[in-house]
Amino acid sequence: MKKVEAIVRHFKLEDVKNALTDHGVHGMTVSEVRGFGRQKGHTEIYRGTEYAIDFVPKVKIEVICTDENLQMVVDTILQTAQTGQIGDGKIFVTNLEESIRIRTGERGEDAL
Repeated sequence: MKKVEAIVRHFKLEDVKNALTDHGVHGMTVSEVRGFGRQKGHTEIYRGTEYAIDFVPKVKIEVICTDENLQMVVDTILQTAQTGQIGDGKIFVTNLEESIRIRTGERGEDAL
């Protein structure tokens, strides 16, 4: 099993969710996060005063999938979240040792 974490732009969340659902992904966790990468934040002007925004708001999507579905999940996120501009985000893939469904006690891929 794998854990896929994708940091994407806010306005791409609904598109990514719908695309993953259309491909049979049944669950995901979404968190609002803030950070910066190469773009190193930006400045905004509010009521005539300029403010430095060091941490840019993004959305983190976490999906647990089987090894067989990994490439489909990654490709779907890539195709859906990409705008071609700096700040599109990142995808991280990690190995997942175990998953357990609390309600039934199912383990491994059965818990997905």
